[in-house]
Amino acid sequence: MSEAPASPSPRTVVVTGANRGIGRSIAERFVANGDRVATIYRSGDLPEGVFGVVGDITDTEAVDAAFTAIEAELGPVEVLVANAGVTRDQLLMRMTDDEFESVIDVNLTGTFRCVRRVSKGMIRLRRGRIVLISSVVGLYGGPGQVNYSASKAALVGMARSITRELGGRGITANVVAPGFIETAMTAELPEERQKQYKANIPAGRFAQADEVAGVVQFLASPDAGYISGAVIPVDGGLGMGH
Repeated sequence: MSEAPASPSPRTVVVTGANRGIGRSIAERFVANGDRVATIYRSGDLPEGVFGVVGDITDTEAVDAAFTAIEAELGPVEVLVANAGVTRDQLLMRMTDDEFESVIDVNLTGTFRCVRRVSKGMIRLRRGRIVLISSVVGLYGGPGQVNYSASKAALVGMARSITRELGGRGITANVVAPGFIETAMTAELPEERQKQYKANIPAGRFAQADEVAGVVQFLASPDAGYISGAVIPVDGGLGMGH
């Protein structure tokens, strides 16, 4: 059997929202792998070795300018990890149009803007890895999260449509759906609430952000060249079958 061709390393990788949480861990993983890593982010400090461009993914011109700056600094983008996201939780009956639309604009349309922009370069290169960060809530649902879960569920249809359009050009598009992650936010939950959540997770614990980053790194690797349109849950078994 002939070996699959290794992708050129280091590659240019863009992780949106790499200033905190899962995005930060993902960016750190790629930096440790020797890749050239960039991010588009709103504010905050970045991990060492990450080239940052402040930009708003709800603005098409800002997205275009940010990717132009990244390409000028690091070269054509070969891996995109669309991680930036927001929540504005509210019960359905009380949710305003703005609370719904603003979440969709960042989580779904913002992802679309980034994917559309990088796809042109990937088509020219005839290779690329697109990883969309969804959530267990996208398929499992969550009270007070009609806006967030709708935006995250839609990423599955997006990845699968991209796969059908661009799969023949050496480009893959996959979805990673994390469950509860050990973050500053989950640490602040009352102990009783944490116990309740963990009781529903077969693994009995929250994930480390690095566990999600490891899956993303695999999907961006040469080993994952024949995986596309997949939804990979990293949720300790919480959303099985969803």
